[in-house]
Amino acid sequence: MTQPPETLPRHELERKLRRSRTLNVILAAVAALGIVFGGVQLFQGTGSSGAPAAEGNGTTAGAGSGADAGAPNVERRIDGDPMAIGDIDAPVVLSEWVDFRCPFCAVFSRDTLPAVVQEYVDSGKVRVEFHDVAFFGEESTRAAAAARAAGEQGRYAEFVSAVYAAAPESGHPDLPKDELVAFAKTAGVADLERFAQDMDKPDHAQAVADSTAQAQQLGVTGVPFFVVDGQAMSGAQPIESFRALLDDSLAAAK
Repeated sequence: MTQPPETLPRHELERKLRRSRTLNVILAAVAALGIVFGGVQLFQGTGSSGAPAAEGNGTTAGAGSGADAGAPNVERRIDGDPMAIGDIDAPVVLSEWVDFRCPFCAVFSRDTLPAVVQEYVDSGKVRVEFHDVAFFGEESTRAAAAARAAGEQGRYAEFVSAVYAAAPESGHPDLPKDELVAFAKTAGVADLERFAQDMDKPDHAQAVADSTAQAQQLGVTGVPFFVVDGQAMSGAQPIESFRALLDDSLAAAK
């Protein structure tokens, strides 16, 4: 029968206390490692199939380095890709996942993307590739399909900018069809009648569904989400965060 603690000799109590403190330290370390590796696993394609969490509001998440065997290659580098801007041979690709009803995606598009384009894309150092997701229902699918229809006329990035320029500070806009046509006009889509027909193409909606499923498989659970050379970052981060990420990748690419 085990003795109650109050009857144990002093040296035995001290020994038990030391063991207890050591065990607590070990458990804390294990818990911390679980958190860290859980975050890394988020983007290493663990087969997550649950519904996405929603938007990112300015948090970061590491995803290993480009040299990691487990980090998937998400770069397309397709010549004539309508969902990309910048030189196909740019040393670095910035991949961005967006939902057209996401207010934080709009913040990045308005406040940070123009600086990224001016400082990195226009100089040929970085290429931006967009990946669409429909995390907020059928309206998200409709808007993403409309963007793809604009892309068929060479105005994908301009359509993205037009939608986000008019986005509210919070909440998820409905983006009905007539508004999407108006955004296409603002984006400079030449044939609006064709655009209105193309945005309803079943293959566009299917492409959005496939892109969403792929994002979920990668572990993308919030938008905007970014990957550069295997390094992941989420949320509407300021330009300083992107400078640090892109400059590090450019230096490694030399």
